[in-house]
Amino acid sequence: MNIFVTFHDRIAAILAEFAKAGRLPADLDMARFVVEPPRDATMGDLACNAAMVFAKEAKAGFGGPRTLATEIAFALAPDKDVAEAEVAGPGFINIRLKHHVLGDVVRAALTGGADFGRARGGADAPKINVEYVSANPTGPMHVGHGRGAVFGDALAGLLEFAGHTVTREYYINDAGAQVDVLARSAFLRYREALGEEIGAIPEGLYPGEYLVAAGRELAAKYGGALFERPESEWLEDVRAFAIDAMMDMIRDDLAALNITHEVFFSERSLTRGPAGDRVAAAIDDLRARGLVYVGRLPPPKGQPPDDWEDREQTLFRSTQFGDDIDRPLLKSDGGYTYFASDIAYHKVKIDAGYDVLIDVWGADHGGYVKRMNAAVKALSGGRVELDVKLCQLVKLMRAGEPVKMSKRAGDFVTLREVVDEVGVDAVRFMMLYRKNDAPLEFDLARVIEQSKDNPVFYVQYAHARGKSVLRQASAAFPGIDLSARALAGADMSRLSDEGERALMRQIAQYPRMVEQAAAAHEPHRVAFWLHDLASLFHAHWNKGKDAPQLRFVNHEERDLTCARLALVVSLTSVLASGLGILGVNAPDEMR
Repeated sequence: MNIFVTFHDRIAAILAEFAKAGRLPADLDMARFVVEPPRDATMGDLACNAAMVFAKEAKAGFGGPRTLATEIAFALAPDKDVAEAEVAGPGFINIRLKHHVLGDVVRAALTGGADFGRARGGADAPKINVEYVSANPTGPMHVGHGRGAVFGDALAGLLEFAGHTVTREYYINDAGAQVDVLARSAFLRYREALGEEIGAIPEGLYPGEYLVAAGRELAAKYGGALFERPESEWLEDVRAFAIDAMMDMIRDDLAALNITHEVFFSERSLTRGPAGDRVAAAIDDLRARGLVYVGRLPPPKGQPPDDWEDREQTLFRSTQFGDDIDRPLLKSDGGYTYFASDIAYHKVKIDAGYDVLIDVWGADHGGYVKRMNAAVKALSGGRVELDVKLCQLVKLMRAGEPVKMSKRAGDFVTLREVVDEVGVDAVRFMMLYRKNDAPLEFDLARVIEQSKDNPVFYVQYAHARGKSVLRQASAAFPGIDLSARALAGADMSRLSDEGERALMRQIAQYPRMVEQAAAAHEPHRVAFWLHDLASLFHAHWNKGKDAPQLRFVNHEERDLTCARLALVVSLTSVLASGLGILGVNAPDEMR
């Protein structure tokens, strides 16, 4: 039940009648106006900007937007669900609902349970690929990787809840120079496992102790067979072994955060897989469309980008699709640029039939967005949407002080260490309690505090507190039926206090919030909304301390208690639902 959609449709029908009478154009785009919660709850339950949006169109038939708004409000007055519709300012419409409407919302949340607010995707629902984490397979994940991992996983869950078909994908960067460095680092640990004194780790190799185990496993597998062979003979085998070992570690780190991917795509497979050289095929595809040429790039202004060279190059016409300059596809040695490989990788996803591609990248890749958008537009003929979400850095603190580096990783704090210390729920919720493109300060001490200043505790405690109300009710009224079916029959008109109505209004916003968060690809909206709902609940609970008549369990009034229990069950249901989207537990008790 989405009352905002319901009233949008009713107002659209009123506008259509005005158009039929010749007072508005017949081709009005009804998607232009919105029905939303008013900024000030004292103004009503719903607000609509239709008259303001169609101000230009209203001049001929109505003389202006305020007159149009007045006539919309007049047409709404007989509506069975409308208590009052009035015009504010230059033409905004504020609507106050009859009490039974919010009561119906509570019933819908009760009977809908985990499916309240969930959309059912149809055959025409976009097919979405979310590619996230994609950390280089050269060691354990750090906290920055964790932010992208949690964001991508929560976004995928949000999109699924909103009715979309979603594939979670991890792109394994296993074709660059960094994996050769990994192989040499693992080989050094292999020599150490065979008894050689290796001393300090040479500059340029990975120093982390996580490679010690890989060295031992290499020694167990090969014995001393690799020891005297030249690098050209052992590099490929050791590289493949080390990548597999690192990916096992990364999968374990992700599993600790309850994250799994359906697809792990290897960058090396673009040129060495069974499909042949897919990078060359992607370049040929663009060339056939007249989008690849040989030419020179002009010297850039200011600091030259890394991929600019003053020579004739094979270039992609990315400026035709909104980029600042055309982009090289081949390096001076004839090898492919990273961009060429990324073009081929995205072509694989486009050819697989995805309608929307979402890439979750680190903040340092911001300069890469325009060229990738240009490539996807060119490859798909504009059919496929690419949305690149950048995750800003995480500053790890403990009680306000920066956290020291990890010996295990060598030069950073591992994600697994953080999860093991503060728990999955704290990591996931706090990574989502800021917009992805805003810097995040993650304080290890604060996120485990049991206080209202800790957002994850505050929201989870609201759910646990709601469950405690039900236990109190069972003790006060032995044998009371607390099932959703039974409570749905309660007299919701008894919920007349403004604090109760505020909770009902917030619950009514849940389907709309989920829909908008999914459309914007912004899971942080769910975390913010949950915190707002928890705040309203805790505030109303605290009022009951001084005003016993407001308490959820009233020993003298069973019917009133049942209505309030219906509200509490619907509230805990949407709290659990929203936390589930974020991948966070909804505990029944917190001690």
